[in-house]
Amino acid sequence: MTTSPWLRLLRIRGFSLLWTAGLISMTGDWLLRVALPIYVYQLSDSAGATAAAVAARVGMGMLAAPLAGVLVDRWDRKRVMVIANLAQAITLLPLLAVDSAGELWIAYLVIAAQCVCAVFVAPAEHALLPRLVPQADLAAANGLNALNNNIARLLGPALGGIVAVTLGITGAVLLNSVTFLLAGVLSGLIAGAHRAESTSRRHMLGELADGARVVAGSRVLRALFAVLAVTSLGEGIMGSLFPVFVVDALHGGVEQVAWLMSAQAVGGIVGGLACAAVARRLSPSRMVVAGLIAFGTIDLMIFNYPRWFAEFGPVVVLFVLVGVPGAIATAAYFTLLQTEVPDELRARVFSGLILLEGGAGLVGAALAATLTGRFGVINVLTAQGAAYVLSALAFVLVLRRNRSAAPIPATTSRPLAMKGES
Repeated sequence: MTTSPWLRLLRIRGFSLLWTAGLISMTGDWLLRVALPIYVYQLSDSAGATAAAVAARVGMGMLAAPLAGVLVDRWDRKRVMVIANLAQAITLLPLLAVDSAGELWIAYLVIAAQCVCAVFVAPAEHALLPRLVPQADLAAANGLNALNNNIARLLGPALGGIVAVTLGITGAVLLNSVTFLLAGVLSGLIAGAHRAESTSRRHMLGELADGARVVAGSRVLRALFAVLAVTSLGEGIMGSLFPVFVVDALHGGVEQVAWLMSAQAVGGIVGGLACAAVARRLSPSRMVVAGLIAFGTIDLMIFNYPRWFAEFGPVVVLFVLVGVPGAIATAAYFTLLQTEVPDELRARVFSGLILLEGGAGLVGAALAATLTGRFGVINVLTAQGAAYVLSALAFVLVLRRNRSAAPIPATTSRPLAMKGES
């Protein structure tokens, strides 16, 4: 009897520990992401104060990401994950002292500290993953991580709402702190040392430039970063206009927003499980193309549906469907980056991606605010969906000019993936 790839992966001790730690900490993170803005708004009765909390999270993440990437490449990735998760558990606790609008500055400092810690965890996790699983299973492993993200996205907000109502901010803080503690402990149980083999140190800016040169020197990486800039721009537009689309175009409300967010997460779970089967038939590059085209096409169907129909049920189905290629494309992005970038530079390249996603997302939000009044929410979101398809076609042109990009380079297939495993 053949064992499914994702079950085989979860039997690898190092990967299963990494996967479980990520699931626990992300669920807690989503929980607080819902509960904290509610609490800030209750204390301040100000939308501006709530927006400032979001700005603190995005801004500090972008500022800290480049430094974090360089340091993670210098240090042991497993140790970084342990220390950063424990730091997140501790830095949450000052929120327990916030019980009035005059103390919200403490919340903003906590949010900033959390973001600094988080930008160490994500690059360390993605740089560590190829050292824990066989090269042939890397796309499936990234698919399981996409599954992970969507389970957390499905459960975390629901838990956040329940905890905010029943236990208040104290319960949300303590529960999230426990999730970070558990994630730190599980990360520490991963066997072996996981410092990059080449750790020559120079000036910080010089090491940042090394990561930039890797991207600039690879046609595939340049094209992938361009695609990710387009998709992040689209996510910024969608994140800003999603409630507007639900209310104005679909004539829904808070309940409908929740249904659609949950539906896309369900699709993401299906897509994460399907990644192993897709990866057996398509290279990561072709997974990117197929995922983007399918995602953009379904987006176009979603955003133009209200022009002709009023029933809400089919929109829920479309949101489930769009989650599937979204998860597959995400897994393919990470697999390409992990195989195209040398081990000693992976964390800083992933940090560059965090910076790119944050910046493009802010530009997308600004474009949404500027263009929607003039062109309407449906037309702006239609352009966003079309951009996914066009970016996929542009990526195809790059692949045709660089046919050696799709296969995994032989130099990355050595047994480094299993280093440190018992």
